[in-house]
Amino acid sequence: MLPARPARPRDKAEVEAGVLIAQRWILAALRHHTFYNLADLNRAIHERLQHLNTRALRKVKKARRELFDLFDRPQAQPLPDKAYEYAEWRVARVNIDYHIEVERHYYSVP
Repeated sequence: MLPARPARPRDKAEVEAGVLIAQRWILAALRHHTFYNLADLNRAIHERLQHLNTRALRKVKKARRELFDLFDRPQAQPLPDKAYEYAEWRVARVNIDYHIEVERHYYSVP
């Protein structure tokens, strides 16, 4: 799944439809319940989510879980051992005051 591009409303329709389905089947079903701790709320959400994922879709006559196991799980790769560390490299000249400028911020250098 690719993220929606900025200023492209057509890209967002699929994601928004998924959010709407989750709101209707999970949040709306729990709106009249009172929860006294987070663990009970999470348990109820998990149960509704399991029900949503195992419910058969109308057009394809298969559940979301079945489609995930059929198409997505075989293509999934394990997570890397090391966490991703974002780094950005730039070439900068040191000014006469021993500072460099990066995106309008000044950093001192030896």
